[in-house]
Amino acid sequence: MGNEQQLPLAGKIALVTGSSQGIGRATAQRLGQAGADIVINYRSNAGAAQEVQAHIEALGRRCIAIQADVSNEEEVANLFAEAQRSLGPIAILVNNAGTTRDKLILQMSLNDFEHVMDINLRAAFLCTKAALRGMMKARWGRIVNVASVAGLLGNAGQANYSSSKAAILALTLSTAREMASRNITANAVAPGFVPTELTSTVTEQQRKFMLDTTPLNRFGTVEEVATAINFFCSPEASYITGQILAIDGGLSMHI
Repeated sequence: MGNEQQLPLAGKIALVTGSSQGIGRATAQRLGQAGADIVINYRSNAGAAQEVQAHIEALGRRCIAIQADVSNEEEVANLFAEAQRSLGPIAILVNNAGTTRDKLILQMSLNDFEHVMDINLRAAFLCTKAALRGMMKARWGRIVNVASVAGLLGNAGQANYSSSKAAILALTLSTAREMASRNITANAVAPGFVPTELTSTVTEQQRKFMLDTTPLNRFGTVEEVATAINFFCSPEASYITGQILAIDGGLSMHI
């Protein structure tokens, strides 16, 4: 038991949205390694969520998997209520759930635009709002939003995705300003190209372009992003809020 208490996030409950795969999955596992109990959220892939749950429980952590569409206000309310009943109040929130519907602006329908904005931005707002009540009461909280280098630079064919990720950066800054007096920090990571299920539709030509324009000349890994998210949640980052950390191999560096 003494060992458990040495883990930096022991006793904290973390919710990672969209954590059945990709960056979310790696983040849930990394926070579990740091001692946090984990709420896995998934939209449709129950089997993958159960695999992540088994991995985290094998670490000795408490873990539950809850299906919810986090762009739906009622489902978000149910998600947080079930998490509270099963594990306790959320102390760490990672807004990771995201989607793409890539098209050039002239071919992009309003539905394509709104669908991506809903899942990427609306979901982050709803989950942040739901988490803040408990965090304010505890006078401690950590929120990390998963944005993208596309939100910093824009991306051809991704007006919806880039807009949603730029808005997430603004949401992060507003949250940080509003909540600093309550010892609640809000930060964002902006990954470059990281091979995941979400990026599996990228063409070979697009991959080559991204590789050629990345100074480190390689793609990132989900573990590298998860490590940065874990840092923002750790005691070492207690004086850091309102920051955007690009994890992109130098792609977005200012010249």
